[in-house]
Amino acid sequence: MFGFFNINKSGGVTSRDVVNKVQRLLPRKTKLGHAGTLDPMATGVLVLCVGPATRLVPYVQELTKSYRAGFRLGCRSDTDDSTGNVVETPDVRSIDREEIAGALERFRGRIQQMPPQFSALHVNGQRAYDLARAGVAVELAAREVEISKIELLRCDGRDLEVDIDCSSGTYIRSIARDLGEALGVGGLMTSLVRTGIGPFRIESAVTVDELSRETIAARLLPPTMALANLPQCVASESEVAQLRQGKSIPVALNDRGVEACVVDAAGRLVALGEVTASRLQPRTVFANALD
Repeated sequence: MFGFFNINKSGGVTSRDVVNKVQRLLPRKTKLGHAGTLDPMATGVLVLCVGPATRLVPYVQELTKSYRAGFRLGCRSDTDDSTGNVVETPDVRSIDREEIAGALERFRGRIQQMPPQFSALHVNGQRAYDLARAGVAVELAAREVEISKIELLRCDGRDLEVDIDCSSGTYIRSIARDLGEALGVGGLMTSLVRTGIGPFRIESAVTVDELSRETIAARLLPPTMALANLPQCVASESEVAQLRQGKSIPVALNDRGVEACVVDAAGRLVALGEVTASRLQPRTVFANALD
């Protein structure tokens, strides 16, 4: 098996739980992994990479992530969401929709974001959340992230609903926290749904309970789905054989140094490579996927 499963993760389970459950439905020794963790409280799109597609995890992670999040103003927590120790802000002032929408605009574009203390980032070989649970304050460096869309959908008093499109590595909890601080009242995240990762959309995702040994193969999505941003070349049977031997093939691309993907006549992914002087030199060859 070679491709992806677009899973609609339910709340209260880890991404690893989902992988383990799907793994039991696959043939023995089939590789399986996820391309981007969702916290247990979060729901929505979780992309699972099957077989040789585990080598495509970085390409999935580079795709734009889409979220619908619930924020609450007027409180703070140590986890920056409602699962932590929540402290209400005393005498919180009233804030109207226009002020909130204006404050959200400050987060659009490339910004420096401070990750939550309770995160999976490594600090001196340990997870930040393990240190935080032990009461150890750690210095986490701000990271550049890009938010291409941030839209206030609903404002019900202090409770907000926000749509966000962002780059990999963005913490939605941090946006809730920083929005609250920008407004001077504190804020945290109350809910999170990942509605998409690039072309993997929640509307076409399946739950784990919908999968069975009999139906799982029909739910497999092609590996090229994660490579829509790359130029694509079609190789003949003889060219496929050359690629499998590590040899370059001619392509109708002239941009030197461009990465491209190669498919065979049936549209199956054969290789990823670099274009140099109208030839493609394979860098990753998916030989076993064509056997």
